[in-house]
Amino acid sequence: MKLSRKLAKGLLTGALCLSAIAATATVSLAADNPVRWKMQSWFPSKAPHAGTTGFDIQTKIKRVSGGNFQIRFFEPGALIPPAECFDSVKKGAVDACWSTPAYWYGKDPAFALFSAAPFGPDWPGLLAWFNYHGGKEIYERLYHKHNMHAIHCGGMIPEASGWFKEEIKSVEQFNGLKIRFLGLGALVLDKLGASTQLLAGGDIFPALELGTIDATEFAAPSVDWNLGFWQIVKNYYFPGWHQPATIYDIMINLDKWNALSDTQKAQLEMVCGDNVRQAIALGESMQPDALAKHQSKGVTVRRWPPEVLEKLEGTWRTVAAELSTKDATFKEAYDSLTAWQDKHKIWLELGYLDR
Repeated sequence: MKLSRKLAKGLLTGALCLSAIAATATVSLAADNPVRWKMQSWFPSKAPHAGTTGFDIQTKIKRVSGGNFQIRFFEPGALIPPAECFDSVKKGAVDACWSTPAYWYGKDPAFALFSAAPFGPDWPGLLAWFNYHGGKEIYERLYHKHNMHAIHCGGMIPEASGWFKEEIKSVEQFNGLKIRFLGLGALVLDKLGASTQLLAGGDIFPALELGTIDATEFAAPSVDWNLGFWQIVKNYYFPGWHQPATIYDIMINLDKWNALSDTQKAQLEMVCGDNVRQAIALGESMQPDALAKHQSKGVTVRRWPPEVLEKLEGTWRTVAAELSTKDATFKEAYDSLTAWQDKHKIWLELGYLDR
């Protein structure tokens, strides 16, 4: 069948337009200066979720940019000690670091609310607050204050609440307990009489073995399994009230970020969006088998009694109120987060089945 002259002309015009668009895109990519960054990681590349998600950045960004934009992942300590990431990126000594905001609580307490907010929202709620109800604006302003730009680039599904030698039936048992605990949750346990400390993942098992600590929390079951806590302590508690959802991010020296083209910025943001999707889906998929493995080793999986959770939450509200009086940015972030949780509550009650 012959094409009409008008249709043929239209198809030719369309083809020429597509060719022009493709040519423009090619020229745009070619015009971007090549970027080669070094990214120090807090987590080993083989660590489930935390490490693997960070390692994926270097593969994905190279692929989507056609090799024009490359970020090389460095194992913990390869460039600098992970604890020096914040200051090194701030000064420009390192291009970027892969970590989680809660580790920078000592630099600014508000950081902890983005990855370890006790009794905070789960993943759908956190993503809604972060992207559409003010969280991202506070987050970016917080990092910019320290000469960095950060992108939410991964995450951890709900964490376990901790490993204990004995069954915990009341909050009074926290009094005098020596426990490894992170961030704002540690302040809650401190207020209940515990002695908390933050240890790196590889230091926890020896501390339990030597009795330096009595108990610990670290991450989700799939991560905890590799650290072998089940060999020493057998009471495994849920839910992780201190970290219902954890953000991982890539923090970048602000000058380095500003030097990127709009295309390169968009490429990294797209990579990170895919990383978040992957982290949540993979994290959820791994936990049932991980729990079964723990139970096969004689671990007793327990849920906190309602009265213990109620007391923990009440203590957290006291801690948050105290921090809010001391730090304006913490107050802004906490008020924004809790306002969103209050607003979101009706949808959680109506929109989801009770499980």
